[in-house]
Amino acid sequence: MKIIIFLLLAVACTFSAAAKLVTKTVEYQQGEATLEGYLAYDDSFTGKRPGVLVVHQWLGLTDYEQNRAVMLAKLGYVAFCADIYGKGIRPQSIAEAGAEATKYKTDRALLRQRVNAGLAELKKCERVDAKHVAAIGYCFGGTTVIELARSGAELNGIVSFHGGLDSPTPADGKNIKCQVLVCHGADDPFEKPADLAAFEKEMRDGNVDWRLIKYGGAVHSFTQPLANDNPPGAKYNRRADERSWQDMKSFFTEIFNP
Repeated sequence: MKIIIFLLLAVACTFSAAAKLVTKTVEYQQGEATLEGYLAYDDSFTGKRPGVLVVHQWLGLTDYEQNRAVMLAKLGYVAFCADIYGKGIRPQSIAEAGAEATKYKTDRALLRQRVNAGLAELKKCERVDAKHVAAIGYCFGGTTVIELARSGAELNGIVSFHGGLDSPTPADGKNIKCQVLVCHGADDPFEKPADLAAFEKEMRDGNVDWRLIKYGGAVHSFTQPLANDNPPGAKYNRRADERSWQDMKSFFTEIFNP
């Protein structure tokens, strides 16, 4: 019996040593723009698996999104961080971030082109089951994945974490083909009640399979540890962060295993 246990432990240790979390920078194009994304997966999983697109907040692609991609890879997904701004464009201040994000929030057509380019790059990965794909986004990225759904993109679901919920073209809700999960700070001062109401109406009018989860005591940027009420109204909330991640995982279980 002891010999059998020893052999099983030896096999387990060998397998663990052989498994490797793979991460790498990936350049890709959208029109004439060169973008620089980030891919993560665990090569101990064999065969194709669901893919998750991760879209950054207004500072551009940072360690934060890369860490989220690694967390998703450890769950068994292939994760790809999209780059909306372009290679080398990484704002270093709130002013720069606001200006860069505004370029895309005021040009939703371009925003949709950029995020769809990221989705296409994810689906190209040989390890991804292109019929089982989702997208998640934070703040600016939360707005972006909603625009991805509004563009009529083929994917199973999107998750917006404290994203802007304004509805500039309400009729586009009818283009949404996937399930929608919005994780929202119940006390987010940046979300106007009128915008929230318009978003809900768009979802209803578009007959979308959607859900909105509000986290009590949470404001904007509640998933981001570096958010410390600067600007005021944007602050990390560990409880809301952990709960929203669990809600996302449950959502994925549903959309990938109907």
